[in-house]
Amino acid sequence: MKRRVATIAMAVLLLTLPFITPASAAGPGMKGERAMHPRIAKAIHSLQDAVEYMQKAPHDFGGHKADAIAASEKAIEQLKLALAYRAGADH
Repeated sequence: MKRRVATIAMAVLLLTLPFITPASAAGPGMKGERAMHPRIAKAIHSLQDAVEYMQKAPHDFGGHKADAIAASEKAIEQLKLALAYRAGADH
């Protein structure tokens, strides 16, 4: 079940990659990292949007809603940690 949810979260991430637009100019810290890695920033935003959508949905997506939300939130956390690491490593 967790593998399936992780696969769904990864699919959401990969499906957003072709539609990513460049971020604004780089600034210090996390803003700078988001600008330097716009695909990761866009993935975070897309996953946050998906979580919000699933939380408001009246149905449970065949019993996968809770696990999908949890996996998406975990993916968001990991992507933010990746950017935080880069911010520390780059400065």
